[in-house]
Amino acid sequence: MRRTAFKKYFLVAALLAALPPCGAAELPYLLLGKPAPEFALRSIAGFNVRLSESRGDVVALTFWGSRCGVCIGQLAALDKLQSTYGSAGLTTLAVDVDDNQTAAQQFLAALPKSLALLMDPSKDVARTYRVDSLPMLLLIDRSGAVRFVYRDYRAGDEAGYLAQLKTLLDE
Repeated sequence: MRRTAFKKYFLVAALLAALPPCGAAELPYLLLGKPAPEFALRSIAGFNVRLSESRGDVVALTFWGSRCGVCIGQLAALDKLQSTYGSAGLTTLAVDVDDNQTAAQQFLAALPKSLALLMDPSKDVARTYRVDSLPMLLLIDRSGAVRFVYRDYRAGDEAGYLAQLKTLLDE
């Protein structure tokens, strides 16, 4: 019996080793091409924001947390894109998934104020959107469908965001 278990383990390990490397960024995203789920969250300014209020705009929806080292870089890049393309129909919603609201508030003090900063302490919206890494950015077209997803962030990724945003803004 023990030998059979070892053979099964060896077979599975061999099969996994034969696969190309696959990080979270390469996993398929199940909401791609489907309508973005509706949500309502409280902003740090104190009012509720619904995704449906942005119907007709291209939406950059990002999920972030204060313990995410690269999130501040992505939020700064999105702030620049929002400042440049907001008048063309871009709306950026930045959803915080922190458990510790005090840490989130301290982190928020350093963030750009042009972004709609939303709080999801229960992580209900993050679960609905199947967030599996931070930051995670979804680009939603004017009709409300999820068209692109980016997991993680590296300096320079905003060039990819810009190319996809321009495509969506031109549709």
